[in-house]
Amino acid sequence: MASLTSSRDFSLSVADCPLIQIEGWDATLTQFEKSVSAPLGKKLPASVGETVRHKGLLIIRVAPRRLWLALDEGTQAPALAVDPDLGCSVPLAEGRVRLKMAGPGIARLLSGCIAVDWHAPAAAPGRAVLTSFHHVSVLFLRTGETACELIVPRSFARSLSDWIADGRDS
Repeated sequence: MASLTSSRDFSLSVADCPLIQIEGWDATLTQFEKSVSAPLGKKLPASVGETVRHKGLLIIRVAPRRLWLALDEGTQAPALAVDPDLGCSVPLAEGRVRLKMAGPGIARLLSGCIAVDWHAPAAAPGRAVLTSFHHVSVLFLRTGETACELIVPRSFARSLSDWIADGRDS
């Protein structure tokens, strides 16, 4: 899946976003995180909303014990074996799509569809916020001063991207 809407002031692209969800058990969280960070070759994000990028992989802490590993297009999934005594790993396969947007009016456009304060520290570049878009759970990733991504369920990608494209023309 790949589509692109672009003008001088706005761009929107849609691409697959394979995810792996990993979660550690409360009693073994520290050991779980060490066992996961070693094969990934990177320290894991410490707080909810924090992200870490490493070799075509975006590691996102979406909950205190839960992380999403979002793969860039063409990136192979890391070889990650989670000890079931420490936590679990669930491939979310091709169930999500990444909407990449950029443009000077993106904050205004998104203010009409998601409850995220573009100027809040929690939504600063490099941060992630779970929110909803017309009653659909989405992950908002701020990637720059005038750029962001939404990771959305594949079944809603078309309607959400159409809504965004239509909203920019308003």
